[in-house]
Amino acid sequence: MSRTSATNPRTGFPWALSCLTAASTLDCFRLATATVREHYSPLVRTVLTMPKPVIAAINGAAAGAGMALALACDFRIAATSATFTTAFAGIGLSCDTGISWTLPRVAGRAAALNLLLHPRLLSAAEALDLGLLHQVTADEDLDAKVHRSAAALAAGPTSTFAAIKAAVTFASESTLDAALEYEAAQIARTGASEDYRLGLNAFLAKQKPTFTGR
Repeated sequence: MSRTSATNPRTGFPWALSCLTAASTLDCFRLATATVREHYSPLVRTVLTMPKPVIAAINGAAAGAGMALALACDFRIAATSATFTTAFAGIGLSCDTGISWTLPRVAGRAAALNLLLHPRLLSAAEALDLGLLHQVTADEDLDAKVHRSAAALAAGPTSTFAAIKAAVTFASESTLDAALEYEAAQIARTGASEDYRLGLNAFLAKQKPTFTGR
């Protein structure tokens, strides 16, 4: 479970404020470049490639890098009061934190370009309509909703979830033939797992399976 943040890891201040307090424009540029390469990019890479499903719980303003980080997560659940904006172009920046990779895959290329080139503030309801979110819930119910979702995932066949996430990521950058071969390899591995045996036996017995993650 992840909560989005757009603060500079070095200073604890919002990224834009960190630039405003830098000694010069050149210092600001160096700070921004270092922050992106040393902190934001590795963070997004970790979220996208880790074997566990990641849930973003969004209860405030997800702007710029904050929105990008949410998009890197596998599931996005937002409070009704949450807002979203790509923000970057509004202050003369391009984009970072992997949003050029994630947003087109979530919303499609045309919608991604529109949101990036014409940044505007989206309500949670609008973000849901655009397919950027999986669920919107009342502010006071957000934590409970996210924890229920996380518990449901944790009780599932977690090694199989890892294989599925890896296959989807692999397929997004591969040919059809390569994706089919990768799927076949993952099926062979998960088909030999304890969870598959437990799941099949429970299905035949018309019972709910209890998975072990192995």
